[in-house]
Amino acid sequence: MAKRIDIPVTGMTCAACSAAVERTLKELPGVKSAAVNLAAERATVEADDSVTLETLAEAIIGEGYGVELPSGPADSSDRTDRERERRAAEFSELRRALIISAAFTIPVFLGAMFEFPVLKNPWLQLFLTLPVQFWAGLRFYRPAWSAIRHGTTNMNTLIVVGTTAAFVYSLVVMLFEERFSAAGVPAGVYFDTSATIITLILFGRFLEARAKGGTSEAIRKLIGLQPKTAVVIRNGVEAALPVESVRIGDVIAVKPGERIPVDGVVSDGFSTVDESMLTGESLPVEKSAGARVFGGTINRAGSIRFSAERVGSETALARIIKLVEDAQGSKAPIQRLADKVAAIFVPTVMAIAALTFIGWWALGPSFTVAFMNAVAVLIIACPCALGLATPTAIMVGTGRGAEEGILIRDAESLETAHKIDVVLLDKTGTITKGEPELVSTVLAPGGIFSNANDALRTAVAAERYSEHPYGQALVKHAEKKGVSLGHSAGFQAVAGGGIRATVGELRVSIGTEAFMMADSVDISPLLGEAARISSGGVTPVFMAVDGKIEALFGLADTIKPGSRAAISALKEMGIEVVMLTGDHKGAAAAIAEAAGVSRYYAEVLPERKSEVVKELKAEGRTVAMVGDGINDAPALAEAHVGIAIGTGTDVAMEAADITLMRGELDGVARAIRLSRGTISTIRQNLFWAFFYNVVGIPVAAGLLYPLSFVVPPLHMALSHMMGPYLLLNPMIASGAMAFSSVSVVTNSLRLKRKAL
Repeated sequence: MAKRIDIPVTGMTCAACSAAVERTLKELPGVKSAAVNLAAERATVEADDSVTLETLAEAIIGEGYGVELPSGPADSSDRTDRERERRAAEFSELRRALIISAAFTIPVFLGAMFEFPVLKNPWLQLFLTLPVQFWAGLRFYRPAWSAIRHGTTNMNTLIVVGTTAAFVYSLVVMLFEERFSAAGVPAGVYFDTSATIITLILFGRFLEARAKGGTSEAIRKLIGLQPKTAVVIRNGVEAALPVESVRIGDVIAVKPGERIPVDGVVSDGFSTVDESMLTGESLPVEKSAGARVFGGTINRAGSIRFSAERVGSETALARIIKLVEDAQGSKAPIQRLADKVAAIFVPTVMAIAALTFIGWWALGPSFTVAFMNAVAVLIIACPCALGLATPTAIMVGTGRGAEEGILIRDAESLETAHKIDVVLLDKTGTITKGEPELVSTVLAPGGIFSNANDALRTAVAAERYSEHPYGQALVKHAEKKGVSLGHSAGFQAVAGGGIRATVGELRVSIGTEAFMMADSVDISPLLGEAARISSGGVTPVFMAVDGKIEALFGLADTIKPGSRAAISALKEMGIEVVMLTGDHKGAAAAIAEAAGVSRYYAEVLPERKSEVVKELKAEGRTVAMVGDGINDAPALAEAHVGIAIGTGTDVAMEAADITLMRGELDGVARAIRLSRGTISTIRQNLFWAFFYNVVGIPVAAGLLYPLSFVVPPLHMALSHMMGPYLLLNPMIASGAMAFSSVSVVTNSLRLKRKAL
């Protein structure tokens, strides 16, 4: 039996690092799959029962990276608190290293670039560079050496090789200047190059760390919503207990302004509750006896008591946090190309640097030019950007979805959703409210009732104790209109037919046409009206009093207020909308027309829904199925993307790839827009990550050198930045490398502000 294990991994700095850890984990016996997320700094492993957390940790440590093993059972809150503390400590240490490194580097840089005789002293430059190279740069040396010991390379390898070469070359030249001059080799020192490169890369990592902190903000917000205590009533005594101590069945009291600690059902009181953290809906929801409440939501107006139904990891909020964590740690198929490149990236760059050095030394103007070009190639390479391009966008996208009440199971579902071109909508509970409502009342000519309210009053008195949806619909309508509910006697329900009861002195029967005929009631005065409303998708329910037909009630499952606008929005996005319903063709046509759906399948049995999905997939379409019931689960699982309406059943939500916490259909278009925006961001990130390397490395190797013999405006413009020979200074290369990672993370953060 496969199990899932999540492991926080420390020490990864680039795509080559995450690729090395992932490769090591996949090679372990019993491991079925492994995905390592550089941005989330987490490995997710699917393995059989023989694989333990300790086994995986040993493999990661053996590869030269660190792990954070929990000291005991811990929930998401504990794990996130530890991660936040670790990130804060790393950020603080990085800032300290940057400040000290900059303080030593600035005099070295000024001495090399400007006429400051004191600062030009090579011995002074050496002593100022030493702490930068071997104290601030120690964070590069350690992982680089660890990678070398394990037969791998990463971004730190490039930085260490490039800066150490510049430092050692400068030191040797300074110590043996006369011999270099005698051999005809220029005796320049480049301490400013190594110091400035390290400082700029530290600055880039500082900006990157600050930006990356925003990618997991959604998880921190969700966890921050979990209350720490609950007021529990046991044996008539109220006591504030840690929320972990709440048991199923406990009665919990919540005052205005407090957060509801766990999920449950209201037993006493009335209030309005802000559920925006779950659903994204800003309007408060009224809660009275029998209503469900959810942990983390805010009780606004009144005091309530409720019975705990789900606690700990089973609450809606805890499940949402787990789902978002899983999605943020998953890997999208679009990342495969970047992974393949990352596996060979660093060795390839080192080979290009070596060829650059050899080529320029053999054919170029000097050893120094060959050396500096090789260093520039090493420094400008950007494996970080490749590793961050996809996971940062996935983290921000799934987090933004959670804030909007759109829960995405994994990165693959998020990626697939952008290709959806047809959406299947189950009618009941998705397009419609899922429960019948009274839409019309017709009185029999010459009957005993003078108005519709009189007929309704008699009907609800008879139906008051009925459990049938149609009877309950009549009672709810009467309550909304303020019609008093009378009492009846001798209530009798006939399955599939109707009810009989005595209201005062009146013998009342309410039910279908067949039920009336069985009671020998002549319904011909209202039969034409019944046929008319039936053709429009409305169900006719007859009422007879003392054996004579007196009224006809039209009951229908009405369309949700926002359904037509939501369907219109999908069509404007170029997506075809198809409706599925078990209703007969006349009723289906009426609902489809009212909702703005041009294609529909009527009289569809539950098991037929998944067959319709298969038919559309066979047409080459990318299909999304939207539903809310148990009978929708097979179709949700069969579709490319299953979308469950969150007001539906847990079974539907478990089978779905995306869950909409609000019961509104507009969430489908918002989810697809989020997917399109995220994939667009990933493509932009990957483009720039590849662009930096595909353009930057050849330029660093001297690709523009032939243009130095031409005098057009292009050469003049470039020469101001790159010098007369259009060769890239390693310090500029380090700035470009640092900027590449920061730009990728910053671009991903734009998703937080994208309109859905």
